[in-house]
Amino acid sequence: MKIKSTDELHYLQQVFIKKGFSEADSNLLADTLVDADLRGISSHGIQRLAWYLKMVDDGTIQPQNQVKILKESATSLLVDANQNMGQIACNLSMDKLIEKAKQSVISMAVIRNSNHFGTAGYWARKAVTPGLIGIAFTNTRPLVVPTNALEAFLGSNAFAFTFPAKPHPFVFDGATSVVSGGKIQVLDKKQQPLPGEWAVDKDRNVVADAKEAEDILATAALTPNQKGGGVLTLGGSAEHNSNYKGFGNSLVVEILTGILAQGSISADTNVGKHDFSQCLLAIDPSFFGNLDALRDKATDMFNRIRNLDHLPETEIKIPGDREYRNYDHNLKHGVSIDDVTASQIQKIANDLAVPAPSEIK
Repeated sequence: MKIKSTDELHYLQQVFIKKGFSEADSNLLADTLVDADLRGISSHGIQRLAWYLKMVDDGTIQPQNQVKILKESATSLLVDANQNMGQIACNLSMDKLIEKAKQSVISMAVIRNSNHFGTAGYWARKAVTPGLIGIAFTNTRPLVVPTNALEAFLGSNAFAFTFPAKPHPFVFDGATSVVSGGKIQVLDKKQQPLPGEWAVDKDRNVVADAKEAEDILATAALTPNQKGGGVLTLGGSAEHNSNYKGFGNSLVVEILTGILAQGSISADTNVGKHDFSQCLLAIDPSFFGNLDALRDKATDMFNRIRNLDHLPETEIKIPGDREYRNYDHNLKHGVSIDDVTASQIQKIANDLAVPAPSEIK
């Protein structure tokens, strides 16, 4: 089904308020989910809602808790999300980092005791709006099998980077694994197979069935048990395809998040204390040269790449192109919701006595 993004936003705002979040926090959480759906990143859109609410109900997320700044300097922040949503801590942190970077060129925040923070790109794009470079990292539940390993240990560990450009900023936003767990969730809901070498079983055989893959991931991520297997690192299953480079990327994010925050590494977020960690940076490129000139130089590079000779009936897309195109289209025509998520939306609406978004006919 398809729904209007404005209806989705209003529905989500009401749901989060009903679950104990402040009005301002509810508006923020709703915007991050709708933004993901508009950009075609449905793995991080409204399909996450039932999972979020379950964590509220079991006490993993504490909506009334206030984010705390533990340490602050002219260029840095150490923030305690205080078991509230990652979006709330990241919003406060990036606002402060933007102001710090304008004064000191570069600024960095580390966030502990956090939860899921939406798409990494949302926070990187927040910095690029005033002409800065934005960078965001997070660790996650254990989903990813290291090179040659047979069980999940690392998170999908998203990384986002933005740079000013025309007609829209450069935005790289992706997991440091082959794919995020959320994309497998979506395919499982749609009863569609995995399209590539995304996940493996306990013997490191590639899994094509989304339901089987989701069962492996859910067990590893949400319980102290392991069925074996998980999502692959970038580079796929075989070491000769350089999957150790993807493994290394994931470890870098673990160090910048769980280790630097003195929180749980991804492997330990499925037992005992559940806490994700995030790392955000803002950099003012105008220190290094005229911002318009830098923006134009980057834009020229991207356009040269877009216009390289390429395979017939294909196009070369720069990171961000697809998402900005999706955003414009979905804003006009509505966002797509899979049937399972649509049923969850209606049940939540009934349980909380809020109107569900209407299907676009």
